[in-house]
Amino acid sequence: MPTNTKVQHKEGPVATIIEEQTAKLPSDLFLWAALGSMAASLTLKLMGQNTTANFVGQWAPSFLILGLYNKLVKLEGHDGVNPNR
Repeated sequence: MPTNTKVQHKEGPVATIIEEQTAKLPSDLFLWAALGSMAASLTLKLMGQNTTANFVGQWAPSFLILGLYNKLVKLEGHDGVNPNR
C-alpha cells in the first residue's frame, strides 16, 4: 500500500448520533461539571463522608475527558472530516 493513501474509517451509527447530540453542548459545561464535582467532594469530605467524597471527586477527570472529546468532535467533525474546511 502506498504511504500517501489515507485509510478512511467511518463511525458507527450510534457514535455518530452521540457525537451529533453532544456537539450541541457548550464545552465549558464539562469544565463546570468537573469543578462542581470537586466542590461537592470537598463539602462531603468536610462533612466526614470520606467514601462518598472520594467517589464524587473521581468524577472530575471523567468530565474533563468528556469535555476534551466534545471539543475534538467540534474541531475535527465526524470521522475526522470537518465540513467547515
